[in-house]
Amino acid sequence: MVHVQELHDAPLAPLTTFRLGGHAARLITATTDTEVIAAVREADDSGTPLLLIGGGSNLVIGDKGFAGTALRIATRGFDLDGTKLELAAGEVWTDAVARTVEAGLAGIECLAGIPGSAGATPIQNVGAYGQEVSSTITEVIAYDRQTRETVTVPNAECVFSYRHSRFKADPERFVVLRVRFGLEDADGLSAPVKYAETARALGVGPGDRVPLEAARETVLKLRSGKGMVLDPEDHDTWSAGSFFTNPILTHEEFAAFHARVTERLGADVSPPAYPVGDSHTKTSAAWLIDRAGFTKGYGTGPARISTKHTLALTNRGRATTEDLLALAREVVDGVHAAFGITLVNEPVTVGVSL
Repeated sequence: MVHVQELHDAPLAPLTTFRLGGHAARLITATTDTEVIAAVREADDSGTPLLLIGGGSNLVIGDKGFAGTALRIATRGFDLDGTKLELAAGEVWTDAVARTVEAGLAGIECLAGIPGSAGATPIQNVGAYGQEVSSTITEVIAYDRQTRETVTVPNAECVFSYRHSRFKADPERFVVLRVRFGLEDADGLSAPVKYAETARALGVGPGDRVPLEAARETVLKLRSGKGMVLDPEDHDTWSAGSFFTNPILTHEEFAAFHARVTERLGADVSPPAYPVGDSHTKTSAAWLIDRAGFTKGYGTGPARISTKHTLALTNRGRATTEDLLALAREVVDGVHAAFGITLVNEPVTVGVSL
């Protein structure tokens, strides 16, 4: 096998933004695609359970750890050719965004400050402030564990949807190696601003363009205000960002939900509603959590809701994964009791579940 860094009984908590989780029986750090593929093949050939770790910003690992091989993907590569960008899976995402802004290219500037690695972005179809990576990804280079070959998956075959993709739907099959993007040269201006909060902060209307750096800095400021930019000194950022996805409801489900809101909060209160296609409506998980009584800073134990954003569950420094899960379950149960909606966790759970 290719020579890689290998540790045994290795702590996994330092590799996650939650700083939670037990030890891995074995931890391999791969710095090239060849090393990644070799480690994956070795695990598959021996029937060893395999855990892939990138930036660790979307992982909840159980206190008992992982009884197999954890593979940390630490590959590097930022290759820009005109408006075409190729990122290695291990590239730090927010650094890559900063470099595209410096290069004067638009398309991912509103995704600044999102923790994690480039390789995770197509899996989750990462999005924020009116942008999703699905709108700029042209293709994904991945190792297919089923065919044991490296494949190129064009955008149309990634089956992107809200916080979802082909890769997330079949997590045991693909290992993302590289992600290719098609960006836009708009003479130093951003993509059209789509998100109302961003437009207000910039003092422009939806659809307007602004200088790229202004868009990036504004998003970073908005994210920081919600504890969504990593800061080792700020326990509000010891999280996985948004812990729950925004529920997407059928018209019938939304009508039943609206009736619950009226019954609980009064006829003058309307829940957030955003059309999704012709047959569904998206509502706000943060609104649900807050209106069910779980306000900012909720909790008395070592795991609490962020003091800056109700969607973030945080480790105040001494939490265990079980502390976090107990809080998550309390929120899920409370929201369901209040509004009849079951929240779904966004982070991947390893060895545990809600």
